[in-house]
Amino acid sequence: MPLTNNVILITGAGGGLGGTAAVTLAKQGAHIVLLDKNIAKLEAVYDAVVAAHAPEPVMYPFDLAGASESEYQELADRIDEKYGALQGLLHSAVEFSAFTPIAHYATKDWGHTMNVNLHAPFLLSRMLLPILHKSRHASIVFTSDSSARHAPAYSGAYGVSKIALEGLAKILAEELESSNKVRVNTLIPGPVDSPLRKRAYPAEDKDHLPRMESLAPVYLYLFGSQSIGTTGQVVDARTFNL
Repeated sequence: MPLTNNVILITGAGGGLGGTAAVTLAKQGAHIVLLDKNIAKLEAVYDAVVAAHAPEPVMYPFDLAGASESEYQELADRIDEKYGALQGLLHSAVEFSAFTPIAHYATKDWGHTMNVNLHAPFLLSRMLLPILHKSRHASIVFTSDSSARHAPAYSGAYGVSKIALEGLAKILAEELESSNKVRVNTLIPGPVDSPLRKRAYPAEDKDHLPRMESLAPVYLYLFGSQSIGTTGQVVDARTFNL
């Protein structure tokens, strides 16, 4: 199993894509740290990983939006103490409520969405960088959206956060490139039959959409040895081909 002894932290691990990534990577031998604020969903993904006869994951209940900087640091310290190094970080957590005109956007909702989708990935990446650098090779993957760079109307804080997230990933990739240790890439999952898609497009016929499991080869590439040396890239699952 190519990811044996690799430790990978996944945010939003209780969600559709986060859970799919967790099971996919665990099946290849990775030790997964499941991070999510929803304990029931964390437990469901934990059970799925165990049922796949993969390494037992670790559940870490954590509220990305509500946590203080010291709580982020405590998370990093615990990972360092338990594993000594980190080989992967997948930012899969996402906040989206509804399509809303900017003129009607509540300040509280805007702030919450930006906290989960942008500020948390920045803070978590910054806190975990020293532990990622302890690995010979490590991978950070940000999850964006196929519509982000088109800035569609009514996408609100979600759209703005995804545009900014791609910029954050690009800047971080360039800053870390010279070390040749931590690669940083952005994943565009494309439309898939996920809980987020159902929430955003409730009337859409989902039968024609790819299943979430179709993303497995992309996750394995981004966290596997085949992507070593690839950094600062946007990987679109719809056109992905090894």
